[in-house]
Amino acid sequence: MKRHRKVPFPYAAVDAYKMDIFLQQIINGLVQGSIYALVALGYTMVYGIMGLNNFAHGEVVMIGTLVTLTVAGALISAGMPVAFAALAGISVSVLVCMALGWGLERVAYRPLRNAPRLTPLITAIGMSIILQNLAMIVWGRNYMTFPPLFPKMNFELAGTHFSAVQVMIVLVSAITMGSLILLIYRTKLGMAMRATAQNPAVASLMGVNINRVIAAAFVIGSALAAVAGIMVGSYYEIAHYQMGFMLGLKAFTAAVLGGIGNLAGAMIGGVLLGLIEALGAGYIGDLTGGFLGSHYQDIFAFIVLIGVLMFKPSGLFGEKSGDRA
Repeated sequence: MKRHRKVPFPYAAVDAYKMDIFLQQIINGLVQGSIYALVALGYTMVYGIMGLNNFAHGEVVMIGTLVTLTVAGALISAGMPVAFAALAGISVSVLVCMALGWGLERVAYRPLRNAPRLTPLITAIGMSIILQNLAMIVWGRNYMTFPPLFPKMNFELAGTHFSAVQVMIVLVSAITMGSLILLIYRTKLGMAMRATAQNPAVASLMGVNINRVIAAAFVIGSALAAVAGIMVGSYYEIAHYQMGFMLGLKAFTAAVLGGIGNLAGAMIGGVLLGLIEALGAGYIGDLTGGFLGSHYQDIFAFIVLIGVLMFKPSGLFGEKSGDRA
């Protein structure tokens, strides 16, 4: 009697495929989380010093993206080398966003510094709407293609795929966040920021210029927003006048998740939120039987926000009393 050999089910191949998907989502989450962390730092710096949630910060990111697109795109069209166009676009974008951050603080927030807490919050929302509409007037309603400023190189490692832009985003974010930590804890400006966050009145009596310190926090946060805007444009290769709204909300969620006012918390909260979104987008279809798809990934940010506010309002790492900046 002829015996038929049983062919084993390729469990190993299935497990390897699932592991590849998992690792791919981790990479995507780290890239997205790096962007969230960079934007969240702008929120947490201002909140740590002033106790203000600057909801116009997402629009500063959007302005940074659109300014880079305009300057770099014009130079590339004029025949300039891409490297020169990228450097010029990034430089102009950072300067414009720094000036915008200074202007927001000087015009919109400084006159309301001693007003009830609700008044600056409403003003921040109003400034967000104003910046969106100004961008719509200047750049129009349509989506625009972001110019390719960085080389399009793809890599493969352990079954995962990632690009040079993704590597650049993670590295630049890490270097920028490390530099900010050194600024806050190793410079006189950082000491003045921490003193102002602890007690503005006493810091003023000790010779700290409170107005300059707060303006510096806005300027530095806006420079970080410009860098984040360039990353977003390079990653998604599109720009739009409303792109900063959802990004700003997610970055605020990341800051709350880590502990708003806490620099390390904002960084870790941003990375965690990116990982949660990426893993959720990758597996939500399987978990819901195909009812929900990956385009519902935005709901995870707000589920996280609601959960943190309900069960741990101070965030995962809390707010460092007297050391919030």
